[in-house]
Amino acid sequence: MTELLLPAPATDPPTLRIRPWPDSVIDTLGHDPRSLYVETFWLPTLGPTTLLLMRNLAHRFDEAPDADLIELPVAATAQALGLGPRQGRNSPLFRSIDRLLQFDLAFAKPDATLAVRRNLPPVARRHVRRLPDGVQEMHEDWMRRSDGPRQIAERRARRVAFLLAELGNDPDMIERSLHHLGYQPTVCREAAAWASTRHHEVERSVAAEARHPSSQDAA
Repeated sequence: MTELLLPAPATDPPTLRIRPWPDSVIDTLGHDPRSLYVETFWLPTLGPTTLLLMRNLAHRFDEAPDADLIELPVAATAQALGLGPRQGRNSPLFRSIDRLLQFDLAFAKPDATLAVRRNLPPVARRHVRRLPDGVQEMHEDWMRRSDGPRQIAERRARRVAFLLAELGNDPDMIERSLHHLGYQPTVCREAAAWASTRHHEVERSVAAEARHPSSQDAA
């Protein structure tokens, strides 16, 4: 699959063209590559280099949230990840890309770009069974104690929505922004309405405090 990106070893591209891979289900129920869940349960499966690559791309996606395409410099990225100057299809960087393809965390598009997921799904049961016994028990306990998918999505969406409301965005804009990030429509509407209401409550509280300062402040 990487042949779409590397037509021949002698013509290694100086940059890779990376696109975010939006997925409303995985983006709602999945885990950020920089999360404790991924570090604990995906790391033994993906390996450290592949996980570092996903985290590097996650930072780049965050820095350009509206960008549809990211130009990833091959040599500089390999150096930043501590992989050395070696390039080509058998280099550590491209072996990591192969693992992303293998685990359905990326796919090569016909336009010679690589689409990469923003979030990782929960570790599949077949991969959990390959983890050390102690880590399997930790994963079972994690899944038992964690909130349901709906609660997790709502909590994440509310955090983003409130930040957007604080920046002056109206509910319609907040809802559209959440939808662009991959949240389900119902979650977007509820989070936008909650954030707008909460933002106005905070504004009213601050205004009331300014009109009637406490006795301690007056002193």
